Amino acid sequence: MHKPLLIDRRTFLTSAGAAFLSCMSDAQARAIQQTDAIFASAYKAPDGRYGIATLSERGELLHSYVLPERGHDTVWRAYGGQLIAFARRPGTFAAVIDPRGQSAPTMIHAVEGRHFYGHGVYSPDGAFVFATENDFDNARGVIGIYNTRDGFKRVGEFDAHGIGPHDMELLPDGRTLVVANGGIETHPDFPRAKLNIASMKPNLTFLDSVTGKLIGSFELPKDQHKLSIRHMALIGNNVWFACQNEGDLVAATPLVGQVSLESGTIDMAEIPEDVGMNLRGYVGSIAANEQSNEIAFTSPRGGILVRYDTRTKKVAGIKRSDEICGVAASGASFAWSNGEGAFNATQHPMLWDNHISASKSASAHKS
Repeated sequence: MHKPLLIDRRTFLTSAGAAFLSCMSDAQARAIQQTDAIFASAYKAPDGRYGIATLSERGELLHSYVLPERGHDTVWRAYGGQLIAFARRPGTFAAVIDPRGQSAPTMIHAVEGRHFYGHGVYSPDGAFVFATENDFDNARGVIGIYNTRDGFKRVGEFDAHGIGPHDMELLPDGRTLVVANGGIETHPDFPRAKLNIASMKPNLTFLDSVTGKLIGSFELPKDQHKLSIRHMALIGNNVWFACQNEGDLVAATPLVGQVSLESGTIDMAEIPEDVGMNLRGYVGSIAANEQSNEIAFTSPRGGILVRYDTRTKKVAGIKRSDEICGVAASGASFAWSNGEGAFNATQHPMLWDNHISASKSASAHKS
């Protein structure tokens, strides 16, 4: 599962306009006018089809869109006028969705020799999309670059400086990309196989999004090299990251940490052993809330969501729900979803996938 996506209602409606409301039922229109946030998440429907849905903060369904295969994460363009859903690895499509419902999704297809890893980001002006991809025949991670103003044509790529790039974020300077290179070699001929566990070297890499230049790269210590870095969330320039343990499942093994270019070091969070044991070696999603200075991370294997205060470095709260994974900032707290159909307090027939992602421009508009 992955990050749900938060966007300010006023910003969303300004961009979407009356046409968006006109194609909704009365109940949907009331829901969007009464909510303070709009979310998006991938799902699996009861008939086995996959799709993307937009929802209110209470979990009311606003719109849904069918995908050809399973989706992973979603990312909004600034001000909410466009949404992209990336296929789950080793998928070869991304769907550009008009949340106003005025046009069918536009499909982006991976070029030969590449597949998507499920995540991407827009440039601040919305002119380009950067996507984590696999150059699978060369066991090399790359960042694909797509021109949104030219039919999402792929115009180039950067070296990700690692194997298995998964999540990616854009720092507040609007130029620096940080890439979570999970370190796991895969190949579409062996779709879910992990080919290099013994020699994996996960890292966090900072790149200049204009030139592709390597700014800095940080590896985990050798005794933690089987912690695949998967997902990230930002509080200012501090990059919080979450891992999946590909080695022996030891309760004391740290799975969450932070890094910044200023500190130049990776610092793992000290999580109480009983909480760490409940993560079962797997963090499926992480989100940051700058309003409360908290991060939240989830483990669907352990059925647990953990809130962590980044100032006191203490666990601030725990929520338990079977297969909980999706999490995103919502007000001073967090929205969540699980693989059994719950989205906050609302139950749905569709099963929610891993992620919820927050529109940073929308966050800036919220008081």
